[in-house]
Amino acid sequence: MIEPHVKRNIWLLWLSVVPVGIGLTYHFYPPATNLLNFDVLCFLFLTLFVAGTPLIINNTPIFYIQWVSLTVFLTFGLFAEVIFMQLALIVVLIRIRVPKEHMYRLPLNWFMFFVVSVASGLIYYAIGGTHGIDLMDSPKNLLLAFGYAFVYFLLNHFILTFFAYVVQKRKRDVFDQDFIWEAVTTTLILPIGLILYILYQEVGLISIVFVSIPFASLAVILNLYHSSDKVNHYLQNAAEIGHELAERLNVEEVIDLYIQKLTGMFPVDFAYILDVVDDELQLIRRVEKDTDEFMDVLPLKKNEGISGHVWQSGKAVLYHSQKEWKDIVEGYMPKSVESIICVPIVRSNEVIGILLLASQQKRAYEKAQLMIVDILSSYFAVSIENAKHYERTREDSERCALTKLYNYRYIERKLNEEYNLLVSGRRKCLSVIMLDIDHFKSVNDTYGHQSGNEILQQIANRLAGYIEEETGIVARYGGEEFLIVLPDVDKYAALQMAEIIRQIIANRPFVLTEHIQEEQAEMTIQITASIGVACAPIDAEDAMSLIRHADRALYVGAKQNGRNKVAEYVK
Repeated sequence: MIEPHVKRNIWLLWLSVVPVGIGLTYHFYPPATNLLNFDVLCFLFLTLFVAGTPLIINNTPIFYIQWVSLTVFLTFGLFAEVIFMQLALIVVLIRIRVPKEHMYRLPLNWFMFFVVSVASGLIYYAIGGTHGIDLMDSPKNLLLAFGYAFVYFLLNHFILTFFAYVVQKRKRDVFDQDFIWEAVTTTLILPIGLILYILYQEVGLISIVFVSIPFASLAVILNLYHSSDKVNHYLQNAAEIGHELAERLNVEEVIDLYIQKLTGMFPVDFAYILDVVDDELQLIRRVEKDTDEFMDVLPLKKNEGISGHVWQSGKAVLYHSQKEWKDIVEGYMPKSVESIICVPIVRSNEVIGILLLASQQKRAYEKAQLMIVDILSSYFAVSIENAKHYERTREDSERCALTKLYNYRYIERKLNEEYNLLVSGRRKCLSVIMLDIDHFKSVNDTYGHQSGNEILQQIANRLAGYIEEETGIVARYGGEEFLIVLPDVDKYAALQMAEIIRQIIANRPFVLTEHIQEEQAEMTIQITASIGVACAPIDAEDAMSLIRHADRALYVGAKQNGRNKVAEYVK
């Protein structure tokens, strides 16, 4: 990050050097001809066209303006070349969409290229170079032109390296791979400038057509290839992400992976996923980079804000800057946002959510990216539905349908996992509480099995209300038996908890509404429970023996001693 005082100094440097320098250049090295004539304007148009149509190589825009600036310098003089390069830099920075916070690059590049232009020109003059020379007339003239281009290349590279270190504190070797790449490309592009100059001397302005059309065609072809290659790359990534999403069977994992991939694939500073809940859009996930302040995102109705409009229309939207969406947004939106992609998440022709991606840069997104995000949202919708279905199925297989507690299958697996953690040293101890309702058969015989189910449900609610998820796991073990697994709870603490559970059951009456008695619609009865406690590693050498010993404590220590008691396992 460039400090504000550094940016201010860059502007002051440019203001104190470049305007005055351009005036001095005009005074001492005036143009060889009137700069408002048709030929000069044609070369200016060519310069700006080349600056605005970079060659895309390896996903990087390369601006080869030097071949035009060489002809301009040799034909019209130093002042013309300086002015052309200064104007071309404006087009270059517009083309690469420099954000506001990087506007210091404009005066910095103006200054650097002014220094390069003037220094190269002065060296050219010093070694005997002039304007309007016939390159084919003398080898010396050709060497002078090559010398000018070589000096221009070296000065450009060294000054860029110097300012990268001074301004950005970025060290790099002077003769690194970038130097080699620039040297090779400059060598390849230099003949084009020389050919343009020679043809202009011979046939006039038609030379621009002969030289620029092949160059422009090459630029267009490479740009089209780059665009096609980029779309193919996006599609390939989208397919891979779709496969990864399909492999996730947990809803939270699907959401995390989806937003992680999107923020890594596109220039995203802010990302929001909203879910349709009861005719409202509610935020379920957000990513906000470079900020610690998270403001509330209130629910939205249809046609409220950008997300509400997309929900209503079911169509994705793309905005390139604030002025396009500032009158639409409603509720929270970070002030620095410029570009926005907002797409509906659709499943079975119904919008089930909204995705909004935002960037602080203007024109950060393209239509191709909007298409890819739309495709990914379809993958996401299917993956979310599959994960929800899997979780519902797993929940049904792991939960008791009556009490909604975990069942025998789940608790045995979980107990084995916790015991393995104990063996590995990641748990200090592991306690188990086994609970059995006293005289439950007589309750069923007296009040009916529906009433028995009511009692089981109410006991389940009391146990779940007392044992928090981070403390332990409550399960219906079978019939009227309940099991509680308590990781990192020692035997003494487990006995205290068991006593509280006994009192919670014994001291509060149970309400029956589905009983078979005819006297009254609702009645209350007292229920008690017998409880056994065992703790590993002192009471058991494996998970199943821990259950057996807790069960033995329940029957031998509690049931046989009068019921409504808590007993610990004793070897």
